[in-house]
Amino acid sequence: MKKLSIILIVLSLFTACKTEQKKSETQPEKEKMPLVTNSMMESAILYEANIRQYSPEGNFKEFTKDIPVLKDLGVKIIWLMPVHPISVTRRKATGDVFVSEIKDIEERKKYMGSYYAVSDYRGVSPDYGTKEDLRDLIKTAHQNDMLVILDWVPNHTGWDHMWIKEHPEYYTKNKKGEITDPLNEDGTPVGWQDVADLDYTNEGLRKAMIADLKYWLTDEDIDGFRCDVAGSVPLDFWQEAIPKLRDTKDIFMLAEAWEAGLLKGDKLFDMCYGWESHFLMVDIAKGKKSVKDWDQYMKKLDTVYEKDDIIMNFTTNHDENSWKGTVKETFGDADKLMAVLSYVMPGMPLIYSGQEYDLNHKLKFFEKDSIPKIKGKYFELYSKLKEIKTKNPALHGGKEAASYHRIKTSDDKHILAFSREKKGKKIVFIANLSNKPNSFTMDYESKTADYFTGRKPNLKKEQLLSLSPWDYLLFEN
Repeated sequence: MKKLSIILIVLSLFTACKTEQKKSETQPEKEKMPLVTNSMMESAILYEANIRQYSPEGNFKEFTKDIPVLKDLGVKIIWLMPVHPISVTRRKATGDVFVSEIKDIEERKKYMGSYYAVSDYRGVSPDYGTKEDLRDLIKTAHQNDMLVILDWVPNHTGWDHMWIKEHPEYYTKNKKGEITDPLNEDGTPVGWQDVADLDYTNEGLRKAMIADLKYWLTDEDIDGFRCDVAGSVPLDFWQEAIPKLRDTKDIFMLAEAWEAGLLKGDKLFDMCYGWESHFLMVDIAKGKKSVKDWDQYMKKLDTVYEKDDIIMNFTTNHDENSWKGTVKETFGDADKLMAVLSYVMPGMPLIYSGQEYDLNHKLKFFEKDSIPKIKGKYFELYSKLKEIKTKNPALHGGKEAASYHRIKTSDDKHILAFSREKKGKKIVFIANLSNKPNSFTMDYESKTADYFTGRKPNLKKEQLLSLSPWDYLLFEN
């Protein structure tokens, strides 16, 4: 009997080992994930991925192949433009024309609709591939120490969303009880007739929206969200939703908005759009504003935003490129200077799909297009900026950003000069923000070489210095 008991114990242990081995084979241990930390945000570079236009194929697989290239550019956060299925009902073709109004059947097939007319928050558009393809993209990004945030459209849905039929109470209605597209405060249409406006006074909607957001965090390993027109959604929804999302896992939250209230405290959004700085840079490039306006803006930042608020700096994005023009059309000869400024000013810089490849055309918004894939002057510039942005604490731009100090010059209308410092490291940036050559003096001296050209101007206090139109210098001390 004793011998039989020993045999049974041995068999039991053997079976347990086999079971554990089988479990290990079928359920591999979850790989280590990149962490959402304050340290990561300090030197992070954000990349907006337009999957539809990133490659001729326009799918997840082709983008995933290039993730190591983005890592070489210092990208830490990949923002995926909406990946969800797009509504067919009221699908837009161009301008105010709907696909349904086009008589030619073959012509209709060209139009894929707006990324922001979502028909299923938990689904993936077959145009981009399968959910498994998306999972592979996320996994590859994580293996390259990058986060992936999903573009989320909380203000409205497409007209094919199941809520239209199953939960019409989730939507804004007119006096006739009809679901409406988004309206201005005076009741006039915003111009987004291809989507239906959501009503956040409905508690059921709030619960459903939070549940769909949580799905991507818990089931698909997404690391956060870029929230479309976040300022159009009631603040109290974000105050309810974001803490619940943060209880699920550490996340990064970007608001397509500039309202400081969306970033207040440590439970809401981490970063907002630098719309004001973007438009200011555009006006400076066009000669409508000057360095004095820049100085006023930088002072305003200190009064409007809290110290740990992060501003997203950009020269373009999907809206600016498709609707207003290329970087070259927008900034003219100041294009490279403004790209550099977006990296060296406080905040987090953005690269939009194609910028790294000298994108020189407006990408189509409702139909297929493609970016160039030839490395040119911008790939070289962004590679150079990556080196100093990711390695020098003086360019930290997150929740514990490096200081910003304006350096006076003899021509503060045209010459912008400032220093940034942190952890004993310092950079000094000097730029001519005008289309004419300018000579000036300043209270600064340096024997180091310009970071970009290697030139050693051997600057001395009150020494006359000249800069060509839109020229700039960067010194590391």
